[in-house]
Amino acid sequence: MSGHNHGSCEHSHGIFGERTELIFAVGSGVFLLIGFLLDKFSALSFIYILVPYLISYILGGYYTLKEAITEISKGRFEIDFLMLVAAVGAALLNKWAEGALLLFLFSLGHSLEHLAMAKARKSIESLTKLSPKIAMRKEGDSFVEVGIEALRIADIIRIKPNSAVSADGVLIKGKTSINQAPITGESIPVDKEPVKNPEDEFSADSDIPEKSRVYAGTINGDNSIEIKVIKESQDSTLNRLINMVQEAQEKKSPTQLLTDKFEKYYVPAVLILIVLMNFAFLVVDETWQDSFYRSMAALVAASPCALAISTPSAVLSGIARAAKGGVLIKGGKPLEDLGTLRAIAFDKTGTLTEGKPKMTDVVLLNGLSNDEFLRNVIALESSSNHPLAKAVVRDGKSKMTQLNGFPEVHDSEAVQGKGIRGNIGGELVQIGNLELFEENSEVPVKVQNQVKSLEKQGKTVMLVQNGNEFSGILALMDTPREAAKSTLAKLKKIGIRKMIMLTGDNQEVANAVASEIGLTNAYGSLLPEEKVERIKQLKEDESKIAMIGDGVNDAPAMANSTVGIAMGAAGSDVALETADIALMADRLEILPFAIALSRKAQQIVKQNLWISLGVVALLLPATIFGWANIGIAVLFHEGSTIVVVLNALRLLAFKDKYSNI
Repeated sequence: MSGHNHGSCEHSHGIFGERTELIFAVGSGVFLLIGFLLDKFSALSFIYILVPYLISYILGGYYTLKEAITEISKGRFEIDFLMLVAAVGAALLNKWAEGALLLFLFSLGHSLEHLAMAKARKSIESLTKLSPKIAMRKEGDSFVEVGIEALRIADIIRIKPNSAVSADGVLIKGKTSINQAPITGESIPVDKEPVKNPEDEFSADSDIPEKSRVYAGTINGDNSIEIKVIKESQDSTLNRLINMVQEAQEKKSPTQLLTDKFEKYYVPAVLILIVLMNFAFLVVDETWQDSFYRSMAALVAASPCALAISTPSAVLSGIARAAKGGVLIKGGKPLEDLGTLRAIAFDKTGTLTEGKPKMTDVVLLNGLSNDEFLRNVIALESSSNHPLAKAVVRDGKSKMTQLNGFPEVHDSEAVQGKGIRGNIGGELVQIGNLELFEENSEVPVKVQNQVKSLEKQGKTVMLVQNGNEFSGILALMDTPREAAKSTLAKLKKIGIRKMIMLTGDNQEVANAVASEIGLTNAYGSLLPEEKVERIKQLKEDESKIAMIGDGVNDAPAMANSTVGIAMGAAGSDVALETADIALMADRLEILPFAIALSRKAQQIVKQNLWISLGVVALLLPATIFGWANIGIAVLFHEGSTIVVVLNALRLLAFKDKYSNI
């Protein structure tokens, strides 16, 4: 069932909007049924029975005819055309039900495939919504609102707290922490500080310290900041992501199945044969009517209707079964490709991990009890709304035996990029990374080593100091999903050879997660375009690779992989739209089910192709030599079509033995 991608754009909208084609197909089936029932069970004269059949023909044949005309004008004859000829032939021989069924089944498969295609095109639109449309540009001493297209390199713009950054730039005033997840996929907001000399040109990317760089589409934290624009809106990182996705989508054509090549030669050959058979009466002793009858019987026999429906019926059943298991598959190509995979690339944050920092370790250093230590820590961290502070407060409370009497904190101040300090009961309490303490106090070597060994495990580590004494160490980490390890083990069992992780987080974090859940490789500190490079490289090594992720930053990598898989509702709309497959619930454990289903679907497609081609191979000679009349041809022809459809429907009952979905 191919050749249906060619015309899919021009008829996306009809009288019922984008579903017109589907409504026509269903209508064709309804009128076919009415005609059939009237024919069998009523005493009406045939002229009345003809009306529903004609309506069924018109509804079922409208788009098929439209497409056939488009194809023929390009010099291509495809199954569409053969279907129409067979339907007209069936009508000429008064086999109306046969012709209508042909068109009904054919148009139904068509329309459902087109609906899946239309969805993919909406993806680009949601990417562009990320970027704000206006910016506050500095003009003289005041800030004026302008459209982002008006921004030029070296303009200075102000970004309000908790709003999206409107251009790629360098931070020149104000400290803040920025949520870069939409672009880089980093799990924890990144602290930013102004550059030392804002007058510089910053022409080369390497001139800009990472701590001062901001991207369009990321979200500013609690402080108002000023940035100097380094890229015009069309060149921003976000815009490049959009272009990458677009390009990769254009490169993806729906699978040109086996039938495609077959049709190219088969259809014209059948047509020539049918025309020649009309002149058989000149050679064989029979009337022209007999020759015409025989040629039409041969056309029905040769019409690869079962062939045309064998793939779409299996694809539709597969997609329906997947949806029931919580997997959205966009069309036949991803369904087919998924089963052939031997390598899968995972994004880390939000895919293999929860995407939220959790407190993993509390190390006590100076004899304070667990509760005493945590009481001060929670009191101080409660005054900050940094995501790490929130995680410390949340998880710290769960580690305490008694939740009462948190002390009062005076003069708490956040030290940007380093930590927080405040006064508790007349004593200075400081919580932060090693840098926070380097200026004023010597951190004992033993403590430093403890901190570093925790950092090696990929954790974010904070040291706590009460007065002059170090009282404890806290470690936080974006922890792997509970299901990650068992899911990867299942994938290995079903023959996935390579499972790798691509992440924006640093290599130590990547290695720590990889060894915990059993990945073959982990690549850290990657920007979106580097993820794309990795995917292209892996595709060369393995020929087919899936990318599974949940953020916009994964969209280009997904679009460049053989199959892009988006993690559930938590994923951004974009990842969902760009992906070929979306796991609707935010559950990684559905993946093995989807792969097993895809393999089963492929098996059924192959069986269907053998059945349909086998029937044609037997029937065609039989009708040519007159051993089978049109009745037998129709019987076998329809029989094979029904067998093929029933075989495909088996997919609806598919159960995966590994995941019980």
